[in-house]
Amino acid sequence: MAKKPSAPRDERGRSPAYGPGAHPRTAGDFRPSREELLTYIEENPDRSGKRDLAKAFSLKGADRVWLKDTLADLHDEGLIEKDKRRLKRPGTLPHVAVLDIFSRDGDGNLLARPAERDGGEAPVLVLIKTAKTGRGRAPGVGDRVLAKTFRNDGPGPAYTARVMKVFEKRAETELGVFRTLGSGGFRIVPVERGRPEFEVAQEFRNGAKDGDLVEIETGRSTRYGLPQAKVVSVLGSLTSEKAVSMIAIHAHGIPHVFPSEVIAEADAAQPASMDGREDWRELPLLTIDPADAKDHDDAVHAAPDDDPANPGGIVATVAIADVAAYVRPGTALDREALNRGNSVYFPDRVVPMLPERISNDLCSLKEGVDRPALAVRMIFAADGRKIRHSFHRVMMRSVAKLAYPQAQAAIDGATDEKTAPLLDPVLKPLWDGYAVLKRGRDKRQPLDLDLPERKILLKPDGTVDRVIVPERLDAHKLIEEFMIQANVAAAETLEAKRQKLVYRVHDSPSLVKQESLREFLQSIGISLARGAELRTQQFNHILDRVRDGEHEGLVNEVVLRTQSQAVYSPDNLGHFGLNLRRYAHFTSPIRRYADLIVHRALISALSLGKDGLTAGEEARLDDISELISTTERRAMAAERQTVDRLIAAHLVEQVNGEFDGRVSGVTKAGLFVQLPQFGTDGFVPVATLEDDYYIFDETTRALVGQQTGKGYQLADAVLVKLVEVAPLAGALRFEMLSEPKPMPGAKRSFHKAKARQKRGRATMSRGPRGRR
Repeated sequence: MAKKPSAPRDERGRSPAYGPGAHPRTAGDFRPSREELLTYIEENPDRSGKRDLAKAFSLKGADRVWLKDTLADLHDEGLIEKDKRRLKRPGTLPHVAVLDIFSRDGDGNLLARPAERDGGEAPVLVLIKTAKTGRGRAPGVGDRVLAKTFRNDGPGPAYTARVMKVFEKRAETELGVFRTLGSGGFRIVPVERGRPEFEVAQEFRNGAKDGDLVEIETGRSTRYGLPQAKVVSVLGSLTSEKAVSMIAIHAHGIPHVFPSEVIAEADAAQPASMDGREDWRELPLLTIDPADAKDHDDAVHAAPDDDPANPGGIVATVAIADVAAYVRPGTALDREALNRGNSVYFPDRVVPMLPERISNDLCSLKEGVDRPALAVRMIFAADGRKIRHSFHRVMMRSVAKLAYPQAQAAIDGATDEKTAPLLDPVLKPLWDGYAVLKRGRDKRQPLDLDLPERKILLKPDGTVDRVIVPERLDAHKLIEEFMIQANVAAAETLEAKRQKLVYRVHDSPSLVKQESLREFLQSIGISLARGAELRTQQFNHILDRVRDGEHEGLVNEVVLRTQSQAVYSPDNLGHFGLNLRRYAHFTSPIRRYADLIVHRALISALSLGKDGLTAGEEARLDDISELISTTERRAMAAERQTVDRLIAAHLVEQVNGEFDGRVSGVTKAGLFVQLPQFGTDGFVPVATLEDDYYIFDETTRALVGQQTGKGYQLADAVLVKLVEVAPLAGALRFEMLSEPKPMPGAKRSFHKAKARQKRGRATMSRGPRGRR
């Protein structure tokens, strides 16, 4: 009898983890490690769907559920991405890819990147094997090509590629600053990091002047010359007051000019009538907002509950601008609002979701002016427990428009002409109502992170004057808690009425992130029991333990990074951070489309009018939720990048200056250092840490020196020197001046990190002395 062939073995004689010859698996046994899953996905880009993975690793039954959860965790951590039905590692390419050639390296070789990209991938080095391609010409800068890709394990770009085909020329535009040279030539300085400068011929300048922000169409270049470009449009001068935010607006494609039909609809809108509304104009509702607010979409009121059965209880009222009365489904106003998704707030301007006629006029709850509103009246017991609530479509008249410091000062005893007559009848009952709501909040224990927000104050010319951390007042907390309770009431009402809606969901941290947190806490001497899923109370207990201690900032940062990202969804997952079972955005329909959807849903569910949610909108809630989640992320990125550019421009004159900073991020490539006084980050490349070989230790969030056991850790206070500023990109580069500190358990961390390196979880990084 012929001998049965043995299962294939690897070079060390081991049975493979997956594929032919893999050991049969039983539920829970021989599950692939995270590293094995990541390796398979990277090595098999054409067979990387969930079914492919289950088949490759022989996973069945309960193991498939485990696989689904593990892949979700890897996705949340940014270790894998979805590409249609397949999964891929970020920055990886399929064996055959469409590439855009965008530049040349110092040796004249062509550089390309994926045609479909998020902007963060490493460049791909395109090696031309023959002088001509099948299309009769060699590819050049500006071409789109079909190429076969190969992993590059050596220095340089992550991939090499062999061109298979050059596609027809495709126009591509990007942003840059037009510069006039002393020699009479013209250049484009790109806005995007890592892009080359372009040369512009006189006939292609399109009227651009020195310092103009322009949109250019890139062209091909000769082997050693600068790539060519022509100016498509002039967007404005960088010397204008709002030029910095204009870069982000165009770079992110944020709609900022309302179409004429939208303006026409807004201008034609008339104030809402009393038809079908309750008259609440005698109720002393008031608005409390930032001093520079132009639109006021929420008003509040509180009074003791006169029901003898509810001693010490209160009646809290929140009235929200009735945007649904003006922005009807299917109109040009509605389409543009959905397209924008939300307002975008830059330090130097606001890009509103709705035209000013709606946002700053008809829907703004102005003092002493009749305005339509959707209001909720909530009854709370003395212990902060909500007893019941009801929604009403009303006409209201704000008794006063107050700023946060103004309202707080009145409560603290410093009244002015406006607040003095409001103190006893309106403000004191409002603060008494907040005291009741706070008792409920304290019992609920939402996540209590201490992460101060910064605000940039600008000079009249649009440059930075200073950066401040506004004081967190009880007035802020009062409005926040009233809004949270109104949002909860909206979600509860719609669920009770079985009305579809868009929830604001914040999922609990993945089990992988929770386990990573446990490992980190153990590294600083804090134990956390394994097993049960963490709740907000446990997070708060951790934060309380480190409060006012040396690890307070570090632990707050790590706990923040453990959290999932909040999104919009028609499916309820609860809100982990607020520790709420159901939550929806109801209180800001002037600036968030999600709130407008919730308003329409309430109008439909409670029969409050004919301008509620349509059947077509209900059918598209999945798409709407995904769109407005995307526009929210777009706005956050644009706002953050604008702040970075403003601060970078502010620091141009301080190159070689020394700054106190704090390590805000640690990667194998180096350290991100935040300047607390400015709220912005710069980078310290690991290659500039010349005194040791540094290992990225994932557990301790640190770079640890191999020889000394000393290193730099997340949240460390450090001294850095500013050595380079790129204002257009908003980038800062620092040199580390602080000596590395002794790392507790450094030897153990080093050996663990080195072991993870072999499994693909960490990478050895070396300073210049040991790199070559």
